Amino acid sequence: MSRRNSQRKRASSPRARKPDGKASRRGSRGLRHAGSTKRGGKKDAGRLFAALVALQTRLRGPGGCPWDRKQTHDSLRTYLVEETYEVLDALNSGDTNEIASELGDLLLQVVFHAELGRQAGRFDICDVIERIHTKLVRRHPHVFGDVTARTAGEVLRKWEQLKAEERFEKGRAAESTKAASILDGVSPGLPGLVEAHQLSRRAANIGFDWNSAEGILEKIEEETRELREAWRGTDSAHREDEIGDLLFTAVNLARFLGLDPEIALKQANRKFKGRFQAMEREAATSGRALGNHSAAELDALWTAAKVQPSETRAKGGQMRVAGTGRHGVIRSK
Repeated sequence: MSRRNSQRKRASSPRARKPDGKASRRGSRGLRHAGSTKRGGKKDAGRLFAALVALQTRLRGPGGCPWDRKQTHDSLRTYLVEETYEVLDALNSGDTNEIASELGDLLLQVVFHAELGRQAGRFDICDVIERIHTKLVRRHPHVFGDVTARTAGEVLRKWEQLKAEERFEKGRAAESTKAASILDGVSPGLPGLVEAHQLSRRAANIGFDWNSAEGILEKIEEETRELREAWRGTDSAHREDEIGDLLFTAVNLARFLGLDPEIALKQANRKFKGRFQAMEREAATSGRALGNHSAAELDALWTAAKVQPSETRAKGGQMRVAGTGRHGVIRSK
């Protein structure tokens, strides 16, 4: 966990501050023992994972931790989202120890949900592992079968075809009358930027995509003109519709360039926060609150903050988009 997040996490997560010393000590001894078993000079990942599963079973069992025993799939959703974003934050920092730590926190969420499923008699960690293993083999016929895929783009197109077939079979098994769609697997519960990215990416994987970034930039200009027209009117629903079109097109541009729009926006948020806080510090030296400065003074402070070295820029300025193998550079304006 990052230093900047550790204090917040201890305050927000009952899991982080629970004083269950007895269970924790037993679990720690078991994990160290598992890690001491090596094969070929390396730690045995299987034994370590089994020890983690056993530790969570112990915490949920009789005499375990009251907090762990109280949790449900619903109550853990907040922590699953939190841990996912902290992994992204760690990846952005480039700190290998932090990345390993945060990935461990995220792995715990998987183990925790699997233990809840086991206790309810619905599924267990073996089912989780078996299903993802089977899925990976099925979706890599170019590795485990006789299908040929020479480029990453061909692999993505074949993936979408396979997933469409899987959705069709699932729908047929449920006697569904609805035609299968390659977009069915995109959850409407996702944040808007993430949903737009996944929708456009799936469509692009079967060839429904722009020919060039220039074409998308021209579309952004067109959507901007339409938004200006809507802004001059009085229909708020029309304004919302047009700004939605503009945002969706911007997401398409990010995807086309090999960037993740959510990560890019988070980067911009950090950049804005750093510059605004620099304005506050500079204003404090004059003995006046930032809100007591004129518009012209605020502009001057903002301009000065922009030329200061950024403390929030990603290491090297590069972000990798998982699964694309492409890189993009996020530059300060």
